[in-house]
Formats: sequence, C-alpha cells, structure tokens
Amino acid sequence: MSFTGKYELQSQENFEPFMKAIGLPEDQIQKGKDLKSISEIVQDGKKFKVTVTTGTKVLKNEFTIGEESEIEMLNGEKVKAVVQMEGNNKLVTQVKGMKSVTELNGDTITHTMTLGDLTFKRVSKRI
Repeated sequence: MSFTGKYELQSQENFEPFMKAIGLPEDQIQKGKDLKSISEIVQDGKKFKVTVTTGTKVLKNEFTIGEESEIEMLNGEKVKAVVQMEGNNKLVTQVKGMKSVTELNGDTITHTMTLGDLTFKRVSKRI
C-alpha cells in the first residue's frame, strides 16, 4: 500500500494539551489549533518525504524505513529517530519518550502521538 498523496486534516483531538506538554508557546498553540493542515507524502519504496503545511509553517522530514534519520518535531526540535513499518500500512517511531503511529486505511490517514498518558490524534483524508 502506498502512502503517496496529499491529505487534508479533518479532525484532531487533544491538540492544546499535547502541544503544551511538548513545550510549544501558547501563542503558537492558539494560532495553530484552528488551521487545517495539508500533509503531502511521497513514498519511494522504503524512502519517504513528508511535508506538512499548517498556515505559514512548513515541516519537512525525509526518512528511510529502518534507518536512523533526523526528524524535525512539531516544536521545531531536531531529533534522531528510526521509523519502522508494521504491516504495509503503519509507520511507527519512538522519539524522546513519545510514540508516533501513522496508519493508512484507504484514503484516510490517522496519526496518533502518545506522551505518557496524553494522546494527540489527527485524522486526515486524501484530497
């Protein structure tokens, strides 16, 4: 199953508490909470390019399944991470005590990030 495509954010849960927990400033949280982000994913075998555009902020990450890559987090911090593929539709990584799972089902991508007992969930649809 290919992740390649453009996806528009449909819904999100726990945005504000999660962003506070990872240290995003309050003004950025307020600006970002109502913006519909667009995610563009290009998959070439095990190589991925992910671009997330939210308003004027653009977050770009490139990684290869199973290899250490530098990933920019939502708060702008750059960290080393290894992304693994589970099955043919799930990307999983652990970064700084946070688990990130991106699952593709048909034209819907569900991205869940868990930090301690706090879970932030985003659902995006292919456009």
